[in-house]
Amino acid sequence: MIEPRFAISPAQIDAVVADFYAFVREHPGPGPVFAAHVTDWPGHEAKIARFWRNAILFERCYDGNPMAAHIKAGNVRPGMFEPWLGLFDMVLRRNLPPETAAAWSELAHRIGRGLRAGVVESVNGPDGVPRLR
Repeated sequence: MIEPRFAISPAQIDAVVADFYAFVREHPGPGPVFAAHVTDWPGHEAKIARFWRNAILFERCYDGNPMAAHIKAGNVRPGMFEPWLGLFDMVLRRNLPPETAAAWSELAHRIGRGLRAGVVESVNGPDGVPRLR
């Protein structure tokens, strides 16, 4: 059995995900971006909680492709990741002990950098020139 990246329970992961999306739905920045795609919030939250349980606890319960989903959305832009991560960090601090929040934040920011790079590639061509359509 693989040891978790850090000590956290599935219930804590679920609580963070639920709290994050409660803020997202009310936030003028990410709210409309997510609302354009998410029609089943409980289902979306369950899927994202499975993503985090896979990434942190190695449960192997998630089979999605976050990079493809963010690119396919069509309305996700590179500059959105830092504000989203800032909101996520606030939720982590609200819900978890400081050391657990810091460990999850580091992982989230690492994943966010990868997703942002993929979105940049989808918005700009490999030569760095923006795609206009």
